[in-house]
Amino acid sequence: MSEYKEKRRKLIGFAGVIDKFFNPLNNIEEFRERFKDTNLKILLNAIDGRYAALVKISNGNIEVEGYKNKERENLKRDILNWEGKLETTLHLFLKIANGELSTLSIIIKLIMRKIKIKGVKKVLILKDLFSFIK
Repeated sequence: MSEYKEKRRKLIGFAGVIDKFFNPLNNIEEFRERFKDTNLKILLNAIDGRYAALVKISNGNIEVEGYKNKERENLKRDILNWEGKLETTLHLFLKIANGELSTLSIIIKLIMRKIKIKGVKKVLILKDLFSFIK
């Protein structure tokens, strides 16, 4: 585990917040066991921020990488190989993460295009990740 921490580089902006939010999951044995066979990449893009976060779940470990938000072509699926994407404002990300939005509210925001999701089944894994944090 110490090798993992030595290799980590400091992330800034939205990617740094997401990293600090998810990184403690690497120390939870229940999380590691539940996701031991999972290999998944989810792009979280706060459209009003400067950085997007690519969350990589691989064999019971979670890692976050940061990418500049302004270079939209660098966030495309064929470049980063993500399977799911959640894109909205930072304010809505925080509400979703804290569980302040009901399912109906999220659906309404999807219809109004305030939240954009690609690969819905893959993005729903975030709900499981949030359950480990609370």
